Amino acid sequence: MKNATIRIQRDKVFYFDPFKIEGDPKDADLIFVTHDHFDHLSVEDIRKLAREDTAFIAPESSAAMLADAGFGNVTAVKPSESYEVGGVKFSTVPMYNVGKKFHEKDRNWVGYIVNIDGADYYFAGDTDLIPEMEDVRADVVFLPVGGTYTMDADEAARAANIIKPAVAVPMHYGDVAGTAEDGETFIRGLDKQIKGVLLK
Repeated sequence: MKNATIRIQRDKVFYFDPFKIEGDPKDADLIFVTHDHFDHLSVEDIRKLAREDTAFIAPESSAAMLADAGFGNVTAVKPSESYEVGGVKFSTVPMYNVGKKFHEKDRNWVGYIVNIDGADYYFAGDTDLIPEMEDVRADVVFLPVGGTYTMDADEAARAANIIKPAVAVPMHYGDVAGTAEDGETFIRGLDKQIKGVLLK
Protein backbone atom coordinates (compact mmCIF):
# COMPACT_ATOMS: atom_id res chain seq x y z
CA MET A 1 0.00 0.00 0.00
CA LYS A 2 1.25 3.47 -0.91
CA ASN A 3 1.51 6.67 1.10
CA ALA A 4 -1.25 6.55 3.74
CA THR A 5 -3.34 3.77 2.21
CA ILE A 6 -4.44 1.02 4.56
CA ARG A 7 -6.50 -2.06 3.62
CA ILE A 8 -8.00 -4.28 6.30
CA GLN A 9 -9.84 -7.48 5.38
CA ARG A 10 -12.04 -9.31 7.85
CA ASP A 11 -15.69 -10.15 7.13
CA LYS A 12 -15.70 -6.82 5.30
CA VAL A 13 -12.96 -5.09 3.32
CA PHE A 14 -12.01 -1.64 4.64
CA TYR A 15 -9.88 0.95 2.86
CA PHE A 16 -8.50 4.15 4.33
CA ASP A 17 -7.36 6.92 1.96
CA PRO A 18 -6.83 4.67 -1.10
CA PHE A 19 -4.08 5.93 -3.44
CA LYS A 20 -2.01 4.31 -6.21
CA ILE A 21 -4.18 1.20 -6.21
CA GLU A 22 -2.92 -1.57 -8.48
CA GLY A 23 -5.38 -3.41 -10.67
CA ASP A 24 -9.15 -3.02 -10.48
CA PRO A 25 -10.19 -5.13 -7.47
CA LYS A 26 -13.67 -3.66 -6.86
CA ASP A 27 -13.56 -5.22 -3.40
CA ALA A 28 -14.29 -2.35 -0.99
CA ASP A 29 -17.17 -2.63 1.45
CA LEU A 30 -16.26 0.62 3.22
CA ILE A 31 -13.93 3.42 2.14
CA PHE A 32 -12.86 5.98 4.74
CA VAL A 33 -11.43 9.31 3.55
CA THR A 34 -9.70 11.68 5.99
CA HIS A 35 -9.45 14.85 3.88
CA ASP A 36 -9.48 16.43 0.43
CA HIS A 37 -5.83 16.24 -0.69
CA PHE A 38 -5.05 14.31 -3.88
CA ASP A 39 -3.08 11.55 -2.16
CA HIS A 40 -5.97 10.83 0.23
CA LEU A 41 -9.03 11.47 -1.91
CA SER A 42 -8.16 10.06 -5.32
CA VAL A 43 -11.29 9.58 -7.41
CA GLU A 44 -9.31 7.57 -9.96
CA ASP A 45 -8.23 5.07 -7.32
CA ILE A 46 -11.59 4.95 -5.57
CA ARG A 47 -13.21 3.94 -8.87
CA LYS A 48 -10.92 0.89 -8.90
CA LEU A 49 -12.32 -0.23 -5.55
CA ALA A 50 -15.94 0.87 -5.42
CA ARG A 51 -18.98 -1.25 -6.14
CA GLU A 52 -22.58 -0.07 -6.17
CA ASP A 53 -22.96 -1.15 -2.53
CA THR A 54 -19.70 0.39 -1.25
CA ALA A 55 -20.20 2.79 1.67
CA PHE A 56 -18.13 5.97 1.86
CA ILE A 57 -17.28 7.88 5.02
CA ALA A 58 -15.67 11.30 4.74
CA PRO A 59 -15.60 14.77 6.32
CA GLU A 60 -18.11 17.20 4.86
CA SER A 61 -15.84 18.79 2.24
CA SER A 62 -14.58 15.40 1.05
CA ALA A 63 -18.09 13.94 1.07
CA ALA A 64 -19.18 16.73 -1.28
CA MET A 65 -16.30 15.91 -3.62
CA LEU A 66 -17.27 12.23 -3.64
CA ALA A 67 -20.89 13.09 -4.39
CA ASP A 68 -19.81 15.42 -7.20
CA ALA A 69 -17.79 12.52 -8.67
CA GLY A 70 -20.95 10.42 -8.80
CA PHE A 71 -20.50 8.18 -5.78
CA GLY A 72 -23.57 7.35 -3.72
CA ASN A 73 -23.97 6.04 -0.18
CA VAL A 74 -21.73 8.76 1.27
CA THR A 75 -21.85 9.58 4.99
CA ALA A 76 -20.50 13.02 5.90
CA VAL A 77 -18.87 13.18 9.34
CA LYS A 78 -17.57 15.78 11.78
CA PRO A 79 -14.72 15.58 14.31
CA SER A 80 -15.29 14.10 17.77
CA GLU A 81 -18.50 12.26 16.92
CA SER A 82 -19.62 8.60 16.92
CA TYR A 83 -21.33 6.82 14.02
CA GLU A 84 -22.49 3.47 12.70
CA VAL A 85 -22.53 2.63 8.98
CA GLY A 86 -23.38 -0.80 7.61
CA GLY A 87 -23.14 -2.34 11.06
CA VAL A 88 -19.64 -0.88 11.61
CA LYS A 89 -19.19 1.40 14.61
CA PHE A 90 -16.60 4.15 14.51
CA SER A 91 -15.74 7.53 15.95
CA THR A 92 -13.87 10.49 14.54
CA VAL A 93 -10.81 12.28 15.91
CA PRO A 94 -9.74 15.79 14.87
CA MET A 95 -6.91 15.80 12.31
CA TYR A 96 -4.83 18.93 11.92
CA ASN A 97 -1.43 20.60 11.92
CA VAL A 98 -0.01 22.71 14.72
CA GLY A 99 1.84 25.75 13.34
CA LYS A 100 1.58 24.60 9.71
CA LYS A 101 -1.11 25.48 7.17
CA PHE A 102 -1.40 22.22 5.24
CA HIS A 103 -4.25 20.86 7.37
CA GLU A 104 -5.97 23.62 9.33
CA LYS A 105 -8.14 22.64 12.30
CA ASP A 106 -11.13 24.66 11.09
CA ARG A 107 -11.47 22.47 7.99
CA ASN A 108 -12.92 19.78 10.27
CA TRP A 109 -10.95 16.95 8.69
CA VAL A 110 -10.78 13.72 10.64
CA GLY A 111 -9.00 10.58 11.68
CA TYR A 112 -11.02 7.47 12.52
CA ILE A 113 -11.26 4.91 15.30
CA VAL A 114 -13.05 1.93 13.76
CA ASN A 115 -14.19 -1.16 15.63
CA ILE A 116 -13.42 -4.23 13.54
CA ASP A 117 -14.17 -7.66 15.04
CA GLY A 118 -13.97 -6.27 18.56
CA ALA A 119 -10.65 -4.43 18.13
CA ASP A 120 -10.31 -0.66 17.75
CA TYR A 121 -8.14 0.61 14.89
CA TYR A 122 -7.04 4.26 14.87
CA PHE A 123 -6.21 5.70 11.46
CA ALA A 124 -4.84 9.16 12.20
CA GLY A 125 -4.69 10.75 8.74
CA ASP A 126 -2.36 13.70 8.07
CA THR A 127 -1.98 15.07 11.56
CA ASP A 128 0.54 16.43 13.99
CA LEU A 129 0.87 15.31 17.59
CA ILE A 130 -2.27 16.94 19.01
CA PRO A 131 -3.84 17.11 22.49
CA GLU A 132 -6.86 15.07 21.37
CA MET A 133 -4.64 11.99 21.09
CA GLU A 134 -4.56 11.78 24.88
CA ASP A 135 -8.20 10.62 24.69
CA VAL A 136 -7.67 8.03 21.95
CA ARG A 137 -8.04 4.39 22.99
CA ALA A 138 -7.09 1.87 20.34
CA ASP A 139 -5.59 -1.59 19.97
CA VAL A 140 -3.86 -0.79 16.68
CA VAL A 141 -2.73 2.65 15.48
CA PHE A 142 -1.68 3.84 12.03
CA LEU A 143 0.31 7.07 12.38
CA PRO A 144 1.98 9.35 9.80
CA VAL A 145 5.73 9.66 10.32
CA GLY A 146 7.10 11.47 7.26
CA GLY A 147 7.23 15.02 8.58
CA THR A 148 6.69 18.10 6.36
CA TYR A 149 2.89 17.71 6.13
CA THR A 150 2.50 15.68 9.34
CA MET A 151 4.35 14.84 12.52
CA ASP A 152 7.76 13.27 12.06
CA ALA A 153 8.88 9.82 13.22
CA ASP A 154 9.94 10.92 16.70
CA GLU A 155 6.70 12.84 17.27
CA ALA A 156 4.66 9.90 15.99
CA ALA A 157 6.43 7.56 18.42
CA ARG A 158 5.52 9.97 21.23
CA ALA A 159 1.91 9.86 20.04
CA ALA A 160 1.92 6.06 20.08
CA ASN A 161 3.43 6.03 23.56
CA ILE A 162 0.64 8.33 24.75
CA ILE A 163 -2.10 6.16 23.21
CA LYS A 164 -0.49 2.86 24.33
CA PRO A 165 -1.85 0.48 21.67
CA ALA A 166 -0.77 -3.14 21.34
CA VAL A 167 0.44 -2.51 17.78
CA ALA A 168 1.70 0.65 16.06
CA VAL A 169 2.16 0.98 12.30
CA PRO A 170 3.94 3.89 10.56
CA MET A 171 2.52 5.35 7.34
CA HIS A 172 2.83 8.40 5.07
CA TYR A 173 6.58 8.19 4.52
CA GLY A 174 8.97 7.28 1.73
CA ASP A 175 6.59 8.43 -1.02
CA VAL A 176 4.90 11.86 -0.97
CA ALA A 177 6.90 12.85 2.12
CA GLY A 178 9.62 11.40 4.30
CA THR A 179 12.23 8.72 3.68
CA ALA A 180 12.26 4.94 3.85
CA GLU A 181 14.17 5.16 7.14
CA ASP A 182 11.38 7.02 8.93
CA GLY A 183 9.51 3.81 9.69
CA GLU A 184 12.51 2.29 11.47
CA THR A 185 13.06 5.50 13.42
CA PHE A 186 9.44 5.39 14.56
CA ILE A 187 9.68 1.79 15.74
CA ARG A 188 12.87 2.47 17.68
CA GLY A 189 11.04 5.20 19.59
CA LEU A 190 8.17 3.00 20.76
CA ASP A 191 7.83 1.89 24.36
CA LYS A 192 8.84 -1.76 24.74
CA GLN A 193 5.28 -3.00 25.33
CA ILE A 194 4.15 -1.69 21.91
CA LYS A 195 4.79 -3.89 18.87
CA GLY A 196 5.93 -1.89 15.85
CA VAL A 197 5.00 -3.28 12.43
CA LEU A 198 6.30 -2.13 9.04
CA LEU A 199 3.94 -2.70 6.11
CA LYS A 200 5.37 -3.78 2.77
